[in-house]
Amino acid sequence: MLELYYIGLDVHKKSISFCIKTQDGAIIAEGHVEATRTALTGWAAAIEHPWVGALEATLFTGWIYDHLKDFALELQVAHPAMLKAIACGKKKNDRLDARKICDLRRVLRYRNLLVREAVRMKNKISGLLLEVGEPYNARRLHSQKYFYTHLDSLRDTPESVIELLAITRGSLEMFDRLQAELLRGLSSHKLLRERVERLQSIRGVGEVTALTWALEIVETERFGALGRAVSYCGLCAAQRESAGKTQRGPLSKQRNKHLQRVLVEAAKLAPRWNPQLRAVYGRACERGPRNRATLAVARKLVAYLWAVDTSGRPFVPRVAAEAA
Repeated sequence: MLELYYIGLDVHKKSISFCIKTQDGAIIAEGHVEATRTALTGWAAAIEHPWVGALEATLFTGWIYDHLKDFALELQVAHPAMLKAIACGKKKNDRLDARKICDLRRVLRYRNLLVREAVRMKNKISGLLLEVGEPYNARRLHSQKYFYTHLDSLRDTPESVIELLAITRGSLEMFDRLQAELLRGLSSHKLLRERVERLQSIRGVGEVTALTWALEIVETERFGALGRAVSYCGLCAAQRESAGKTQRGPLSKQRNKHLQRVLVEAAKLAPRWNPQLRAVYGRACERGPRNRATLAVARKLVAYLWAVDTSGRPFVPRVAAEAA
């Protein structure tokens, strides 16, 4: 019988700790290897027996996983609930597309960072005006024409504040321009275009929501059931049962935080355009607080997105389908 090794890997910034064991638990070797591709190649090539490995999920896990998976019979990540960037890399049928999806996901997350920075710049502009007691129209402040007209009208404001306002406005425009360019590039990519268009057939699902779902979920088949996808999105709470009593805890922290944030934001706006989601929100509001109703809408939104992705067809509301 061929001997098989089991290897545990603990990833650090500059090195990787490893422990090699046999099938009966005996330790063969322990040590450290430098976290470079050359060192990892030499280390993996020197292992004489076939091996399976477990890898700790960290910021540096992605490229290490991609580099070592060809040397191992099987390579898993130790904490799959928190695995995001390399989950699709486990699918061996199309590695090129999997790597491309990871790259696109990285671009989308960077675009979201630019949006957050743009919001910070908007808040800073408002804060600077409040510090010096200058009134402004809050609804029009961040429109280009109003801002520069208002800036020219400031008379009693210190010169340093005027300079900071101009710098902050320039940063805001830069962040807005860059995130819009990244979003256009993602939406027009051949791997995503058709899928995003299908997802946007759901009323209330916009471009960002569709892109986030496509790039974070990758393939619905990897979950096996809708409930697991809802859990992965962080939209259900832990449940404890004891002596016939059921107790619900807070939302789980073991979730995809990027997907959770976008779905919750979409759930706050989608009922305005989607009558089915508006009805879900109304029924949930009758039974509990609004935040709980928003989560109910988000879960229903996941069900719609899941149905479109699984069927490969545009969304058709049940009432319209029955009428047809």
